Amino acid sequence: MTVSLLAELSARLPADCLQTDPDVIAAYAQDRAMFERAGAAAVLVMPRSTAEVVAAIDAARAAGVPVVTRGAGSGLCGGANAVDGCVMLSLHRMNQVLEIDSANRMARVQPGVLNGDLKRAVAEHGLFYPPDPASYEISSIGGNVATNAGGLCCVRYGVTRDYVIGLEVVLASGEVIRTGRHTLKNTAGLDLTGVFVGSEGVLGVITEVTVKLVPLPPLPSTAVAYFADLPSAGRAILDIFRTGHEPSLMEIVDQASLRQVNDVYRMDLDTSAACLLLVQSNGDRAASAIAEMAETCLAEGATEVHHVSDPAEGDMFVEVRRRVWPAFEHLGKAMLPEDVAVPRQRLAELLAGIVEIGERHRIHLPTIGHAGDGNMHPLLVFDGGDPDEIARAESAFSDIVELSLRLGGTIAAEHGVGTLKRRFLARELDPVHHAWQQRVKATFDPTGMLNPGKAL
Repeated sequence: MTVSLLAELSARLPADCLQTDPDVIAAYAQDRAMFERAGAAAVLVMPRSTAEVVAAIDAARAAGVPVVTRGAGSGLCGGANAVDGCVMLSLHRMNQVLEIDSANRMARVQPGVLNGDLKRAVAEHGLFYPPDPASYEISSIGGNVATNAGGLCCVRYGVTRDYVIGLEVVLASGEVIRTGRHTLKNTAGLDLTGVFVGSEGVLGVITEVTVKLVPLPPLPSTAVAYFADLPSAGRAILDIFRTGHEPSLMEIVDQASLRQVNDVYRMDLDTSAACLLLVQSNGDRAASAIAEMAETCLAEGATEVHHVSDPAEGDMFVEVRRRVWPAFEHLGKAMLPEDVAVPRQRLAELLAGIVEIGERHRIHLPTIGHAGDGNMHPLLVFDGGDPDEIARAESAFSDIVELSLRLGGTIAAEHGVGTLKRRFLARELDPVHHAWQQRVKATFDPTGMLNPGKAL
């Protein structure tokens, strides 16, 4: 680390905000992305307030050093990985729920608040914060905003962007900008809130988030349906939406995942089925709606269907989906989750294509995902110590991305771009769109000091 950087930081920040131990810095220097190299950060800065974030940005700018902001480190695309010589800015100490406004159904929080903790805090007021990434117990609101995270209930409630109504952001200049208002409506000026949501730390450092809340939903009814082939499941998914139903959750679990979960947890699953479709409804007529959706599945060829109104029994069905990742962890192999999405009518083609890619590259490629919004998470499972198997996994990963684009989909539905998918971005965005994104970055961060080499 250069003397000037340490001097600049020490002059502006309390000593306990700074960490120079290389082992501690290294522990904060990488998210959970496979294949993506993390650089060696010069120093770890751990602010407790917006003022201390400003001080860190000012010090880094004075020393001519880049800044990489980190939330909880649960990202999967390398977006929070250090670059050589950077200030690693960890916001984990900024973890306070500042305000819960029941009358206006809003909450104001610092970025280090964990998603699950926010859900529990607002539930005490009869309110609900819907975005629910699978990592909700360990991922932070700031990180969720930075990647525009989704989750299991997006099919009905939408993604993080739909619930962020205001931000406080420290810019590369050291200026602090507040976007949005503490009102239910706001049309004054351009929507800069939307610009920062999903920007992966390349435009500014989010230091406060105001989110919209909704009433705590009623307990759900649940159905599970097994299908002998993927096209039948695809038709059932489309028919459920075409007939006007609005499921609050719709997940799919493929045969490879069913078999692994059954092997590890002995859940008495039908492992001969091509897939399992899990559906929930929590509306006023949840029980009758879920019964109708179960009938739709039967009409489209489901081999077995169960539906229940008891939430405890429904939770047991949902556990099948939640246990897929931990079930594959029992294999002791490397795992890389993909994140692509296609229009609902192309979902069966995507699933079939993923199976073909796994067979062609000889890679174990189980798939789960959010069937209701076409967002799939193929899970590449491979020997991380075998160079040939790593190469085949990387090729399979690329082929899945290309397949999603051919089907009219996206390379990144809810995990972000980071470094992992940056090389694919120009395949999705037209040249004019891509160029204007670069110009937006240059406007907010003209020297490129914020999270260089990421997202764009």
